[in-house]
Amino acid sequence: MKILTNHRYALITGIVLAVILAVLIGGTVFNRLGLARWIHIVAGVFWIGLLYYFNAVQTPALAAAAGDTGGPGGAGISKYVAPRALFWFRWSALVTWLTGLWYLGDSGNLVGAVTLGLTGDPVNYYQLVIGIGGWLGTIMLFNVWALIWPNQKKVLGIVGASDAEKATARVVAGNASRVNFILSIPMLMCMAGATHGLPF
Repeated sequence: MKILTNHRYALITGIVLAVILAVLIGGTVFNRLGLARWIHIVAGVFWIGLLYYFNAVQTPALAAAAGDTGGPGGAGISKYVAPRALFWFRWSALVTWLTGLWYLGDSGNLVGAVTLGLTGDPVNYYQLVIGIGGWLGTIMLFNVWALIWPNQKKVLGIVGASDAEKATARVVAGNASRVNFILSIPMLMCMAGATHGLPF
């Protein structure tokens, strides 16, 4: 069955199943706001899941592989896994951010979120919290496209770079990824906390 052996077919099947369930349940997926929220969440899970994979699994594994003089090294990860993961990582980041703008715009909260709810009197709590999450996500998106991806292209040999440039690129990409890892935790708290309350 191709659905179980091909990730693209599995993804498409999951989307079709979700649409069927939405129709059967009578959910709000088929209005613009519901669709924006759904795509935002799915893309966000892709983005942050890959961010956590890079920081908690791949980076430590590559460090261990480099330190294992008798081992196979990290060439397989660098050649086959990292480029594919970075493809999904960067595009899911962009889709997450764009659908976040779409959702805030359609819900009438874009200006309020950008200004952290300070345009209202009193301050709009939802716009303040979702706005903080949105700004953290914007910083993270910048890091993905301006720091992580351009430098990873050098590290992985997708673009030409000297050994010294690769070493610098590795540090810049690694630091930007670690910053995103740190920022993702309060960002997720704000995204959930805007409608479900902060955990304190």
